[in-house]
Parts: sequence; structure tokens; C-alpha cells
Amino acid sequence: MQPGDALTTHNFGLQIDGVMVEFLHQVQGLSIEQDVIEYQQVSAQGHPVTKKMPGVKKAGVCTIVRGMTQSAAFNQWINESLAGQMDTARKNATIMHMDSMNNPQKRYHLRNAWCHKVEAGSVTAGEAQALTETIHITYEELVME
Repeated sequence: MQPGDALTTHNFGLQIDGVMVEFLHQVQGLSIEQDVIEYQQVSAQGHPVTKKMPGVKKAGVCTIVRGMTQSAAFNQWINESLAGQMDTARKNATIMHMDSMNNPQKRYHLRNAWCHKVEAGSVTAGEAQALTETIHITYEELVME
């Protein structure tokens, strides 16, 4: 990429514990948020002053859409999560945005992530379209790289 070029939506990948397990159709809801602490005090001159400070980071939820594939590692992660096997289901996952040459350009690291909802895409007989699944992933912390 040249300086000033924006990333395009060519390809997204999902890594679980550093292993690429899936390429994605869509990613939504990646966000970092923290509380804001607001407090008031009086200045040395006796004037009221409002101050704001960063508070606790909040956990989040993102949604991914993938083509319905037979990715064994990804399916195992989903099944462990939905079965409540949290000792193995909590994983560190990374969503990667790649350029047109499939080189990772931006990474979103999800700490202690697990799947909490899976929705099969709608299907219509006689239509030529890919089957998709929508997976909702909850995470404790998001770090951008």
C-alpha cells in the first residue's frame, strides 16, 4: 500500500490462538469503550471545576458472518462455547484485515473470546447463493494493532 491509501474490504481472516481458522464475509461491532469518571472540585481561586478521567474498559461483542464451511477448529470452538465448556472455549482470537495481496494490514485482538450465539443464514430453494452463518463473539478486551 502507498502512504495515504485506505484499506479496502478484500479479505478478513480469523485466527484462534494464532492459527488461521476461517476467512470471513463480514465483520461488525468491533469497538473499544471505557467508562468516563466525572468529578467536581474547587480550584485554588474558589471556582468550581469539572474534571474527567478514564475509567474501566468495557467488554464487548462483535458479529462475524462466514461462509458455511467445514472448518473443524472453528466449529469446535463454537461447540465448546455453546456447551459451556469455558475452560477450553475462552480463546484469544484475532480478526485480521488483509490487503489485495492477502497481507495482514490491521489486527483486532480479542482476549478471552467465546461464541455465544450462532444464526444460520436464510436459504431459498433454487437460488444460487452461498450458505452463511452469523456468529456473535463476546470478548473481555479488544486491542488494536
